[in-house]
Amino acid sequence: MSYPDVLSVLLAELGDDIVSLHAQIAERRSADWSGLPGEAPLALLRPRTTADVSRALAICHRFRQPLVVQGGLTGLAGGACTGANDIALSLERMREIEAIDDISATVTVQTGATLEAVQEAATAAGFMFALDLGARGSCTIGGNLATNAGGNRVIKYGMARDQVLGIEVVLADGSVLDGTHKMVKNNAGYDLRHLMIGSEGTLGIITRAVLRLHAQAAGVATAWCGLADYDSVTRLLRRAQQCLPTGVSAFEVMWPSFTGYMFANVPALRSPLDTQHQFYVLMESAGADGPQHQQAFENFLGEMFESGVIENASLAQSQSDAASFWHVRDATAEFPILMPDLIAFDVSFAIADIGRAAQQTDAALRARWPESTVLTYGHLGDGNLHLIVQVPGADAATVDAVESLVYGIVREYRGSVSAEHGIGAKKRNVLGYTRSPAELAAMRAVKAALDPHGILNPGKVLPAA
Repeated sequence: MSYPDVLSVLLAELGDDIVSLHAQIAERRSADWSGLPGEAPLALLRPRTTADVSRALAICHRFRQPLVVQGGLTGLAGGACTGANDIALSLERMREIEAIDDISATVTVQTGATLEAVQEAATAAGFMFALDLGARGSCTIGGNLATNAGGNRVIKYGMARDQVLGIEVVLADGSVLDGTHKMVKNNAGYDLRHLMIGSEGTLGIITRAVLRLHAQAAGVATAWCGLADYDSVTRLLRRAQQCLPTGVSAFEVMWPSFTGYMFANVPALRSPLDTQHQFYVLMESAGADGPQHQQAFENFLGEMFESGVIENASLAQSQSDAASFWHVRDATAEFPILMPDLIAFDVSFAIADIGRAAQQTDAALRARWPESTVLTYGHLGDGNLHLIVQVPGADAATVDAVESLVYGIVREYRGSVSAEHGIGAKKRNVLGYTRSPAELAAMRAVKAALDPHGILNPGKVLPAA
């Protein structure tokens, strides 16, 4: 293959409106938020239509040219990082909200649309789009689907894949799979939709999607709770799911290491409680009847206080109160500034194991690196634990040792090395901690069938054979 050849063909067939060469994009970001390095690619493709994407992939397939699709570059696993010999493809021009179907309760979008744009369109039409992430203003629907993003509402609405009825995908050879259906039930053969969602751009490029919408909640009740131990946390979750009329829509758990660090280092934050506890829970429940639901939520908190499940709680009396609670949890966006050399983990365990696994991990890290900062928090209702580690003066060997320790404990508990951020380049070498040799072999077979030349996002997800 000759790079000038593939670039000249791309320019001839797509034009310089779509194809920008290396010298024109040298200052553009070539890496996501993972901290992994990226290099300016050979060229950047910015298609306007699915047909443009199809032609671009057909050319890259013919020349066996590696290609990396990029969304909002907010990923944390290195899945969108490019190398000097890659071509990048961004769907930033394909961001149209095409149609909202009031009867089917769906929205059809091009996948370059930001998550926030889809949320706003749904709200304007009287619906809610359930997927929600802190990076909502920057991340794109394509990236959300490619990584099967999770976020704050998984406990009630599920992961990104659970918000999708149909997708359009362009395969490595330029073939277009139009699966933009609106049916909830569709058992007509293999479900290629779910094969593509979560494949991180290694099997195809998702260009359009039909997304589920939900009714807007009439009232959302929110509380910040202090608890004495992990058993109390799981009891609160279980009882809330059983007793609240609509269960919980968010259940965020924070260890005191996390809250203490945040309140000390982010001046705008204020603690919702004037008491100290071993665990803090940010609990939210959305209901169809605002005043009645708020009263039921308040009664439930009173019962939990009287029975000793919670030690103290602050109930949001307004949207402003609720927003201030969420600001504490969402202050994780400050991490790149506060701890630019942090080591971040996004792992999952069985809910019953999280308390013990977190304690074991925290103790092991502090014992080996006494000067380290270790922060723990997570979406307890779906088993997702986030761990932030900073070791002063850490070199590459130290980072490897920290990752080996943490992922070793994940393996011990038969957890997952990635709960919601994907594998990308960062975790491909530990994918075998979570997936069996037979599963990895099946994944490689799928990759070989759909991308025989291995041009889509090479070096990502699958470990070297």
